Amino acid sequence: MDSLKNKIAVITGGNSGIGYAAAKQLKEQGAEVIITGRRKEAIEKAAVELGVTAITADQSNVSDIENLAQRVKQDFGKVDILFINAGIAGLGNIEQASEEQFDSIMNVNLKGAYFTLSRFIPILKDGASVVFLSSNTASMPGPGSSVYSASKTALNSVMKSAALELAPRKIRVNSVSPGPTETEVMKKVGLDESTVKGIMDVVVEKVPLKQMGKSEDVAKMVSYLSSEAAVFITGADFIMDGGMVLA
Repeated sequence: MDSLKNKIAVITGGNSGIGYAAAKQLKEQGAEVIITGRRKEAIEKAAVELGVTAITADQSNVSDIENLAQRVKQDFGKVDILFINAGIAGLGNIEQASEEQFDSIMNVNLKGAYFTLSRFIPILKDGASVVFLSSNTASMPGPGSSVYSASKTALNSVMKSAALELAPRKIRVNSVSPGPTETEVMKKVGLDESTVKGIMDVVVEKVPLKQMGKSEDVAKMVSYLSSEAAVFITGADFIMDGGMVLA
């Protein structure tokens, strides 16, 4: 259970859902974990529960990202594992799209993720692992998800370019693309519990395995990609959606 012993891991958006599960998993594997988030109270509460370090930072703000990288360098030195997990969802058709919604999704999911990688590259150890949280919607866009899908499709393109750029330093860059997963992200976009359940019931019917994914499943994949077992894997996107993209 100590395959990541003495590794320094940074997880953005670590106070809930997949980020929280990944922090728990990496810590159990022996890593020293730092979680970030834009809500100070939430990120500090999660850090106490997990027994990890919290640093408040908004992934949509480049100066926050730069301050985060500087703080991590100062307090921990080099980073072995970077899980760029923070993201937001949003639904709406193209005709009624607002510039505000477009910018808020892109600023976190694409711009923020891009500059998190950019500013952390100087403090990544040679041989480090970078994992982006993407989405199966990058492979199967549908009505109402144009901005979100576009942000994740672009993120996968960045992942592949980064894998090539960082290969000389043996730094591996991959992405994990979950399908419908039991997290709080739907509630965060303002939907009540019954609406969320209704949406999820419809979604599960489209999944060949007829079940929702769990945050812990994704966390285990992140842990695997961050371990010595995955030293020959880079530039790959791992779709975890119960076969949904095949249906």
